[in-house]
Amino acid sequence: MTWDQQNPYQQNPYQQGHNGYGYGPYAGQQQYAQQPHPEYTCTPAPDQTAPLPSVEPEPEPELKPEPEPEPQPDATATAVGRRSGRRWESPRSNEDDPNHRPKPPARDRYFDTLRAVALIRVVTYHTFGWAWCGMVFPSMGIMFGLAGTLMAKSLERPALKVVKSRLRRLLPPFWFWGFFVVLAMLIHDWLPGWQIVYWIVPLGDPPGNAWGEQAWEILWYLRTYLWFVLLSPALLWVFRKAPVPVLLGSLAPILVLNFVWSGPDNRFGSALWDLSTYLFCWILGFAHRDGVLQRTKPALVAVGSLAALGYGGWYAFSHQADFGTYDLDENPLAQAFWSAGFVLLLMWAKAYFKIGFAWLARFRKLDRTVTVFNARAVTIYLWHEIALILAVPLIDRMWDVPAFEKWLPLDSQWFMFGVGWILIAVFVLLCGWVEDVAAKKKPKLLP
Repeated sequence: MTWDQQNPYQQNPYQQGHNGYGYGPYAGQQQYAQQPHPEYTCTPAPDQTAPLPSVEPEPEPELKPEPEPEPQPDATATAVGRRSGRRWESPRSNEDDPNHRPKPPARDRYFDTLRAVALIRVVTYHTFGWAWCGMVFPSMGIMFGLAGTLMAKSLERPALKVVKSRLRRLLPPFWFWGFFVVLAMLIHDWLPGWQIVYWIVPLGDPPGNAWGEQAWEILWYLRTYLWFVLLSPALLWVFRKAPVPVLLGSLAPILVLNFVWSGPDNRFGSALWDLSTYLFCWILGFAHRDGVLQRTKPALVAVGSLAALGYGGWYAFSHQADFGTYDLDENPLAQAFWSAGFVLLLMWAKAYFKIGFAWLARFRKLDRTVTVFNARAVTIYLWHEIALILAVPLIDRMWDVPAFEKWLPLDSQWFMFGVGWILIAVFVLLCGWVEDVAAKKKPKLLP
């Protein structure tokens, strides 16, 4: 349908009259050629006492109400409200402008906030080692759930392009970070074998020596994420065949590994354990994206979530003797069920109550912080351990300055936590641009 067909004013006969405006009784009729004025002659004045003849005015044609123009929800250009002399011009869509570029879709600030809090919790846990951190906020389960949702959304495009895009965004920051870590381990007497290929594509745990273990031990997350990305086209296809059975069945692998068969004792076995631990959270992201959670009754969600949390918490505290702690990071089965129940509540609340966190835009600094955390998520995750490692010798040097020794809490873990975040900020400024390059964007110090 053309704009002329959509514009109700263009064909309206009541807007074409005298001088193009015409709201009189003869509006819409064709204009007659102007007739010359008659010659006036002097005639006797009529008898003023004679009654004037009554003249019945001609009835005006009934005017029909003008139909209002249909709204154009997709037209982003400002409506043109000027009169052209003959009609009102219709608003013109920006899509007709060859120089118009569509705006990217707005990000979900609820998910962005969860990801930012998850990263802060990871740094907090690696600084203080508090076992209860995972109970309060299971960061890794939440991050896998969010990644599953975004992956399901991306797979609306061809699967091969999506997988290539994910690899392109993940691997260059990993290679850049790995170059410095591998070089430092080589300097500290590390002799790698053929397993060094895992530093190119981390389908298995990359090798290293004890000197750099604190830096590279976090790579299990990237390895697990990479496997989920590769498996997602098949997982999403199976999930859409039977959503609820597949979602519930995604907890079966961790039960099998924990009670029936523990898997091989090698890199494949480690990857299998991590994939099984967070499979439910990843599939839960699919369920959120496809609207399965939104259609689920609140009572069923509450019962299922509380049951998963209850079993995960019970297993964590009842098996402290086996693992030496109730820390979920040391207990895969407890981690799987606790994360399942926790992430289920977060995802369902998002879908059912349509939480968007739009209010975040009113707090500019907070909103800006959330934006930076999400645009530099890989950089923060990879470099945060190195920042905490470097914070120790840096604080040791501060003891040599009498003023620092007197006025700064150099022996406090909180002080190291603050120094660590300062160093993380430095790494974000120095290394974050790699994420821009990987995403084919213009490199920036801060997004």
